[in-house]
Amino acid sequence: MNFRRRLRCRECGYFKDETVGSAVAGGPVDPFFQRPVWLQASCCGHVLWAYNVRHLDLLEAYVAAKLRERGDLVAWAPASLVERLPTWLKTAKNRAEVLRTVERLRLTLPADG
Repeated sequence: MNFRRRLRCRECGYFKDETVGSAVAGGPVDPFFQRPVWLQASCCGHVLWAYNVRHLDLLEAYVAAKLRERGDLVAWAPASLVERLPTWLKTAKNRAEVLRTVERLRLTLPADG
């Protein structure tokens, strides 16, 4: 299966269209273009990263939850997604620092979202 993807920068207008045959997800790089993601910061001795605003929202909702019940946290993200989060991110003792880092990352986003 081929995926048609566009990499673009809202700031400078750069864009690149490409058709890719696979995606490699699960790290602080774009799964199609293999470029570092914009939303990443040091946190608790690790790198906290998100692909986009929705991913950042999911991380924040999961970490902020005092009670984590089974089932989907948000409608578009299956429970298996948060089950694969690293232990350091899910640990209660890191909650405050992770949430501060999420907020720092939000401040780097363009004003129009």
